[in-house]
Amino acid sequence: MEESTATTETAAELANRYVDVRNEREAKREIFEAEDKVFTDELATIEQALIDIMLADNTTSMSTEKLTIIKRVNKRYNPTNWDAVYRLVDKYKAYGVLHKRIHDTNMKDFLDEHPDEYPEGLNVDSRYAVTVKRKPL
Repeated sequence: MEESTATTETAAELANRYVDVRNEREAKREIFEAEDKVFTDELATIEQALIDIMLADNTTSMSTEKLTIIKRVNKRYNPTNWDAVYRLVDKYKAYGVLHKRIHDTNMKDFLDEHPDEYPEGLNVDSRYAVTVKRKPL
């Protein structure tokens, strides 16, 4: 059995401290998110005003004494028919249009069901973690 690297605090003390830190972090996150929303909303309003000016002027860029403003188009693609997308990707071997990542839970479930189908080159990073929950009152 591995020797504990924790301080001389008991498990109960560490768990209580863990919950206190988690609660303080969440409280500060809520405050930050509320304050940050003011900034993101203002930035969105200013951005839309700049887009409106550039659309009215039929331009893609503008300059001021100190700044350059560039209008661009951001595109996001959201398939409603994944089978059609997979067929097209496979037809042209255009696998680069897909994200290269594995859904961890689904892969674990798949390997649990098919333990003899472990793919070559699949690395697994396993780490211990703890969950600290409050008991019902």
